[in-house]
Amino acid sequence: MSFLDVTGKRFVVFGLANKKSVACAIARTLVEEGGEVIHVVRSPEREKNAKKLFPDSKVFICDVEDEENIVRVRDEIQAELEERGDNVKLDGIVHSIAFANYSEGLKPFHETLKHDFLQAVNISCFSFVSIANHFKDLLAEEASVVTISISTTRMAAENYGYMAPIKAALNSSLCFLAKSFSDFSSVRFNAVAPGLLKTSASAGIPGYVDSYLYAEKAIPRKKALTTKEAADTAAFLLSPRSSGINAQTIIVDAGMEINYFDKEIIKGTVG
Repeated sequence: MSFLDVTGKRFVVFGLANKKSVACAIARTLVEEGGEVIHVVRSPEREKNAKKLFPDSKVFICDVEDEENIVRVRDEIQAELEERGDNVKLDGIVHSIAFANYSEGLKPFHETLKHDFLQAVNISCFSFVSIANHFKDLLAEEASVVTISISTTRMAAENYGYMAPIKAALNSSLCFLAKSFSDFSSVRFNAVAPGLLKTSASAGIPGYVDSYLYAEKAIPRKKALTTKEAADTAAFLLSPRSSGINAQTIIVDAGMEINYFDKEIIKGTVG
C-alpha cells in the first residue's frame, strides 16, 4: 500500500484542458498511486485530449457555466457507478476550473465589466458550490473535495485583475461548504493555493510571463514552482492521510511570500 492510501479509490477531476493543466498533473499522481480517475472536461476537443492522456479513464463533458450541465453529468456518472454495484461511491472530487474574459485587454479594476465579473464568479467559484451540492449523494462518507485557488488574494497584481476577488470568494466558500456538509457527513473541503505556474491557462493572462520570471527570482531556491508540486499537495488533501485537514487553503509557493525583500530583487530595483 502506498503512503497516500488511494489504491482502488475513485476520484472525479473537473478541468483537464491539456497535459500542462493542474488537473492533468493531479490525475497523474492519483493514477500513479493506484487511484481511479474519472475526468470531466469542458468540450469535445478536451475530451480527445483527456482520452489520449488517460486512455484507461472515463471522460465526460460538462460546461459548468450552465448548471443544468452539472446535473446532467452527475446523472451520467451516477449511472456509471450504479452499473458497478450497490453503494459504489466517489472518494473525492477535484475542482480545477477558472475563467476570466481578457479579450478586451487589461482594464483598471474599477472599470471591470459587470458581465465579465459575474461570468467569472459563476464559472470559477459558484461551480464549486454547485458541484458539491449536486454530487453530494455520490460522495463517500469521508470523501475529500479539493479546489485550486491562488497563493494570495491580497496582492493587487494588476494583470490578474478581478480574478483575485473571485478566488477570495472561492476560499471563503470552501469553509461554508465544510460547515454545511458537516450536518450529514464527514466530507472535507480544502483548497490548494499555488504560486505562479507555467500552464496554458496562465499563458493567456496579459503580462504573465514577466510575473512568472519575477516569481522565480523571489522564491528562495531561485527555481519556479512546478505544477507537479501543486498537484502532489492536492493528491495529499484528497487522501485519507490528510483526514485532519478541513476548510483550509494550503499555500504552495516554495516560500515566495517571505522573500519579497530578497537582496537581488532590491538591487535590481533601486540599482
